[in-house]
Amino acid sequence: QVQLVESGGGLVQAGGSLRLSCAASGSIFRINVMGWYRQAPGKQRELVAVITSGGNTNYADSVKGRFTISRDNAKNTVYLQMNSLKPEDTAVYYCNAIISTYGSVGWSDYWGQGTQVTVSS
Repeated sequence: QVQLVESGGGLVQAGGSLRLSCAASGSIFRINVMGWYRQAPGKQRELVAVITSGGNTNYADSVKGRFTISRDNAKNTVYLQMNSLKPEDTAVYYCNAIISTYGSVGWSDYWGQGTQVTVSS
């Protein structure tokens, strides 16, 4: 099986920075897209940023210029550097990856357990 383990969340003041990490482990053959999503209380889960295996990225308009997604393919890890944080960035952040595993056909969608990010004003 595959596990995604996130780390790096916490409490920060507005204007501060945090760096999230998500490491994928298990019977992984290949990883396609990796990304970060977030869900604030009472709201739907939304895309924050995604990155392909080739390094192409896409960001939500609300985080462009403030957040940077990157990945280390050798470590099966994706990162989210969050700068100039705002109170509206407060949410549970989830890691996502599209993964092909040994012994299976095709790609499957995996999620981490989520990490809380709280930005105080």
